[in-house]
Amino acid sequence: MAKKRVYEVARELDMKSKELLEYTQILGMEFSSHMASMTEEEINHVQKELAGNDTKESDSDQVQEEFSPDKKEQDETRAPSSEKEEPAEPAAVNEKQQAEPAKAAPVQNKKKKKKSKKKKRKFDQRNIKDQTQVAQGKKKEVNDDMLEYRDGMTIAEIAESIDRDPADLVKQLFMLGVMANQNQSLDTDTIEILADELGIEAVQAEAEIDLDSTDPADPVGFQSFLEENKENAELAERPPVVTIMGHVDHGKTTLLDTLRDARVTAGEAGGITQHIGAYQLESQGKKITFLDTPGHAAFTTMRARGADVTDIAIIVVAADDGVKPQTEEAINHAKAAGVPIIVAINKIDKPTANSDRVKQELMNYELIPEEWGGDTITVEISALMGQNLDELLEMVLLVAEVQELTAPPEGRPLGSVIEARLDKSRGPVATILVQEGTLRVGDPIVVGYTHGRIRTMTDDLGNDITEAGPSKPVEITGLNDTPEAGDNFVVFDDEKTARAIGRKRAEKQQVESRRKTSSMSLETLFENIRDEELKEVALVVKADVRGSVEALASSLQKIEVEGVKVNIIHTGVGAINETDVTLSAASNAIIIGFSVRPNAQASALAEQEGVSIQTYNVIYDAIDDVESAMKGLLDPEYKEQVIGLVQVREVYKVTKVGTIAGCYVTQGRITRSSGVRLIRNGVVIYEGELASLKRFNDDVREVTNGYECGLMIENYNDIKVDDEIEAYEMVEIVQ
Repeated sequence: MAKKRVYEVARELDMKSKELLEYTQILGMEFSSHMASMTEEEINHVQKELAGNDTKESDSDQVQEEFSPDKKEQDETRAPSSEKEEPAEPAAVNEKQQAEPAKAAPVQNKKKKKKSKKKKRKFDQRNIKDQTQVAQGKKKEVNDDMLEYRDGMTIAEIAESIDRDPADLVKQLFMLGVMANQNQSLDTDTIEILADELGIEAVQAEAEIDLDSTDPADPVGFQSFLEENKENAELAERPPVVTIMGHVDHGKTTLLDTLRDARVTAGEAGGITQHIGAYQLESQGKKITFLDTPGHAAFTTMRARGADVTDIAIIVVAADDGVKPQTEEAINHAKAAGVPIIVAINKIDKPTANSDRVKQELMNYELIPEEWGGDTITVEISALMGQNLDELLEMVLLVAEVQELTAPPEGRPLGSVIEARLDKSRGPVATILVQEGTLRVGDPIVVGYTHGRIRTMTDDLGNDITEAGPSKPVEITGLNDTPEAGDNFVVFDDEKTARAIGRKRAEKQQVESRRKTSSMSLETLFENIRDEELKEVALVVKADVRGSVEALASSLQKIEVEGVKVNIIHTGVGAINETDVTLSAASNAIIIGFSVRPNAQASALAEQEGVSIQTYNVIYDAIDDVESAMKGLLDPEYKEQVIGLVQVREVYKVTKVGTIAGCYVTQGRITRSSGVRLIRNGVVIYEGELASLKRFNDDVREVTNGYECGLMIENYNDIKVDDEIEAYEMVEIVQ
């Protein structure tokens, strides 16, 4: 008996897969997903039930028409008036109608009113005009008795708001023990103390506009804008945004090129696709947006900056090569982003292709193919030959349908930067993806810490366009500076507001850059857990061999601390690289390295991003440190520091005392409490502590560079002339 998948039956019945799954559940038929199979008997049963419902609906429509209020009113009009009716009432009604002619056609007016409301709330700012008077340069009414302040205000701004001389405030702060100039930013505590000294009430101002809403470092703020749009506007279906990732040489670029070439061929003649980092193609009458990123590293970099723009991830795996380290990284990055994964098994045209082996390897990463009882969609393709690409696009549309991707086409335009560059002739050029609303040429825009007015807008084929809706990638010009990939953008009502907010954001960035950001490390872990800011500890585990990775990851996951769990977001073999650091920065994770070290680029990036890298040679040390950190029992950490070098010039052997070395300090210093190493011909002969340290006949605590001294090493007498003694101390690292 022929079988069909749920999504195929849904398409034949002109329904969504989700609707069909819900309907079959009502009929007592349970299907796990849209990829489940339906028998011919089940299909006939569903069709019969749907046909029966249609008949019932048509009958009910007829009954409703017979007894509708309009028909009843017509019948009453034709019938003679009853004896109970009073003749005065119709007259009263007529007078009322004459007095209120606007209510003559209530249905039509209601529709028009609704339409105008929709238009009105297109850029509804919720009293933003009043809130942004300061940002627009309008002077507020000065109140000498009250200071409305915000964190990071300068002395000059405070003086202007309370109509005082900045020099007086600088003097007042000096009297309080605070050295500052009029352009220096003050924290909230200092501002409140200053206001108290001046006898002024200090009130913290509410945000004029949520400037952090477009802050890449604060994606939650940007999400609040998205939520506001969804609350105030009607949602409509939007194209899915797809990112293609995978191992090098597995055909990722070939797949992108083949799809792009098909897009150009299907489109208008006479054009080579202008590469703008993203493009759209059409399949089955529906559009799909592809992000042409360099790979999973860039994908996660954008996530780290708050730009979660991807709806679906396609992982490309070569059928003749299988799952490789970069494939594993791509899978982990997609899982960390929480997006659905479609696996494209490429190069099936090769004689050595083995798709079953690839599917078997995918099961090790919890990606079970749907034909083997799982829920991961796999499509066997040949990007070079163009084989089964239509099926791949069909699966993308199917996953998008199940996700029910929507966005408000009206309302405030919002989105993210895919990439940006500085063009010699056009100035700053940014490729952006519209996520909400409709972006138009001339819109005042704030992008990250830059701002401007959109001068030109170009699509992926190089055509000039005037507007772009949700999930549409476009290239824009008109910004005052070049933004960064992952920056979010917001459109405002007028250029003056956008300019003011852009400047305020630039100032805020400068203030924040002066402050040290607290990053996640083993030392700060307990504090975050104690403050209930963390429910799980994210770790990236790297080791020299696969066995060590599995053993360490398994042991770390078994650590039990009440209210906290270990979440290992990525494991890998080999040196700690930039990809690991980028993933850790995006997920606020700690990197644990076992018998491996970070490369130079990774170390520099980790320092820049504030990512903690902990390396170990003993597996139990790593487990103990993570567990101790989670419990707040991390012991102080000590680091060895060489403080001096001493040369032995004479040796004196004293009976019943031992060997005394006559020495000269050639570098640094040596102290009575320092540890020492005896070095002979570059080889460490002995390591221990000093028994005594003297200058002439006096015991001393320290001898510095350029001075002679006599010393004895505890429990060691085999000292010879020309030996070198290295002095060192164990310095505690501040936790």
